[in-house]
Amino acid sequence: MANQLPSNILVVGATGTIGKYITEAILSAGPHVGRQVSIFTSPATASSPDKEALLSSWKSRGLSVITGDLSSADDVRNAYNGIDTVVSCLGRNALASQIELLKLAEESNVQWFFPSEYGTDIEYDASSKNEKPHQNKLRVREFIRENLKKVKCTYVVTGPYIEMYLVLAPVAKEAGGYDAKSKKAVVIGSGDGKVGFTSMPDVGKLVVAALRHPEVSTGKVLKVQSFVTTPNAILAEFEKQTGSKWTVDHTPNQKLREMENERWNANDPIATLYTLKRIWAEGGTLYDKTDNEILGLTSGDMEPLSTVVERAISGKGY
Repeated sequence: MANQLPSNILVVGATGTIGKYITEAILSAGPHVGRQVSIFTSPATASSPDKEALLSSWKSRGLSVITGDLSSADDVRNAYNGIDTVVSCLGRNALASQIELLKLAEESNVQWFFPSEYGTDIEYDASSKNEKPHQNKLRVREFIRENLKKVKCTYVVTGPYIEMYLVLAPVAKEAGGYDAKSKKAVVIGSGDGKVGFTSMPDVGKLVVAALRHPEVSTGKVLKVQSFVTTPNAILAEFEKQTGSKWTVDHTPNQKLREMENERWNANDPIATLYTLKRIWAEGGTLYDKTDNEILGLTSGDMEPLSTVVERAISGKGY
């Protein structure tokens, strides 16, 4: 469907961390990116009191909810009935399950598939193939290259979500972050290294832009972002909006690498965070040119740093 707009869209992982933003953006885009929008979710999620308000809001706007088990081939086949485009928003722990989803898509009427690639570029350079957090996404890409004939895929590679980057995790303070309540920041290295970010609402906006422009996005790895900035510039924005100087600690790049290795050796899941922070600090999000423009988006269409920091200060990070 190189030049054909999607008609019936199915979102998988719609109520998850990034899925909420992507689904909301697709619904808000109207019929120009999908005559019908459905989500495939578990019965437990569909009946969860925590999800009730969100799902009710979406259903009032025409969304259909299909329930089933992601690991059941029959349930997935049923969900694919009448669908031409699948947008996967599955989280890191479920990425490998996309191989079966893609296999079943190839056997169905699905023509276009967006794997859950939002985040760090897993094929940025030659060293990327060795990064432990990238392995499941790399396996999915390999399966696509070697097995898919009919289904076309689009990867929307956004770099880190700025909202998550801002969080100063108590269990991994050395990995950096910003705490608006205590007015404390931990900065990686000197703080002058540039990093490309995308806000979560902009992830949804960028996926919609890709859906709207199949002529340039089908079969492509789209490298997109909201803005490029530095840890020190982020700190300056926090200080400006809070009207006070913050306490700042630094984690040298070498120390970050040492702690990363320690966490992996201890089989600590937080090791992934250290690896990603190291990749970002070393420039693994920077490009001479992004694909925003070919999707019809300019810098003025994306959220600025000031807006994201304002949300973080008010406690509405994501």
